[in-house]
Amino acid sequence: MDALTAARPDLLRARAASRWLVPGLVALVIVLFLLSLGVGPVLLSLRAVVDGLLGTGDEASRLIVREIRLPRAILAVAIGFSLGLSGAALQGLLRNPLASPSLFGAPSAAAFGAVLVIAFGVFDALSFFLPIAAMLGALLSVGLLLLIAGPRASLLVIILAGLAISSLAGAATSLALNLAPNPFAALEIAFWLLGSLEDRSMQHVFIALPFIIAGCILLSIDGRAFRALTLGEDAAASLGIRLNRVRLRVVLGVALAVGGGVAVAGTIGFVGLVAPHLVRPFVRHDPARLMWPAALSGAALLTAADILVRIIPAQNEIKVGVVTALIGAPLFIVLVFRHRRELTGEVT
Repeated sequence: MDALTAARPDLLRARAASRWLVPGLVALVIVLFLLSLGVGPVLLSLRAVVDGLLGTGDEASRLIVREIRLPRAILAVAIGFSLGLSGAALQGLLRNPLASPSLFGAPSAAAFGAVLVIAFGVFDALSFFLPIAAMLGALLSVGLLLLIAGPRASLLVIILAGLAISSLAGAATSLALNLAPNPFAALEIAFWLLGSLEDRSMQHVFIALPFIIAGCILLSIDGRAFRALTLGEDAAASLGIRLNRVRLRVVLGVALAVGGGVAVAGTIGFVGLVAPHLVRPFVRHDPARLMWPAALSGAALLTAADILVRIIPAQNEIKVGVVTALIGAPLFIVLVFRHRRELTGEVT
């Protein structure tokens, strides 16, 4: 009884933190979204941002807010949300805290589709057709993955097939960069691969958002299945979870959600890996309750990174993919060391 009584305050604090987690993250995303509309070469007050959104401010404020910063802020929230949700879904499906959206090769294939278009001068890096080419690459990678793995493949086969496709797409991207007919195309590709939300328009939003929304809907269906999978695949199957359908939904969801983001922003790494880990302790490591907090955490993380690249003094704006990698890579190393310590503790 003493042990239970001593543990009760901790349990109550954990439940209280979990109860306020989603509203707190929603508020944080809203604050960062508004801050993103005001930060840039021309600083705008909150009043000017609101007036610009409502169309009641001066012409300069309306132009800056609506035409330049609003598409960028929407894409930061949407892409970060999809990356965080994809990471949580993959970690729940694979029962591996180090799983990430790049596992199935969709981001690499989407990047290859866009790079191929830029390299051979079909369209420039800000063309309306660039996201379409990238999305076709992502969908092609999923089709190839399902064709190679087969309808009843195990998770190991799916992972190996995804890694093979990702490696092939990466090699093809390097080849396209190497064969680019002029140095200007190669420079455009190099900057695009770094990941950026700069100079995006509402056209890019309208192209990417339907795919991101469709992917997020698919990924949000299987929270109960991820919770059952913590007991093992056999136990989950005995509880009525159809694993083949769950895998198919997750693969398609990752392709649509992540592919849509890569199509308009280039490759942005580590958000899908880091975001779930930032909030996992607050949901007591429940994969079903992790989904929405991880998605909101990803939205906040990418929006904050996009704000950061605009306030860092530099001759040219630093790419947001570079910032997320600089933040995510050290955290990834910390997670690996922590995971190794836990395994060592279990063995000893």
